[in-house]
Amino acid sequence: MSGPGLGLILKRAELASWADEVHASGRTIAFTNGCFDLLHSGHLFSLEQAAATADELVVALNSDESVRELKGPGRPILTARERASLIAALRPVSLVTIFSEPTPLETILQIRVDVLVKGSEYEEADIVGGREVLSWGGQIVRVPMVVGKSTSQIIAAIRQLP
Repeated sequence: MSGPGLGLILKRAELASWADEVHASGRTIAFTNGCFDLLHSGHLFSLEQAAATADELVVALNSDESVRELKGPGRPILTARERASLIAALRPVSLVTIFSEPTPLETILQIRVDVLVKGSEYEEADIVGGREVLSWGGQIVRVPMVVGKSTSQIIAAIRQLP
């Protein structure tokens, strides 16, 4: 699914050929992942930072089931398809995919990312796929998080409203 001005939304089965084309043209791929439930300015900042590290940016979204396991009942607020459409519409994003495994490792391995990007709250040794990306000459980049911007905080603030 894609449209004018939108990044691609691909199933994982389609990722390998896309990544092969990108690498064959000499371009690099940055990769980041997350729930991205209720898009906010902190998300946009981190995606802009991630996109600046390579020619293409792939964003892997947790499936609805995966978000529920991570965040608890009542989450996600938006479905995976809605979240994917919103993320794909952002200028920094080249491609969006949805994964249902506990981690995005299989996706990382499939597209052999050049730059693995996560927030600075993660220690490099704890970043899923980091060891593998470094093993093929890629790099890990930790981007600063925007203080006070999180989906959980937004949801909590909404719940406090009268």
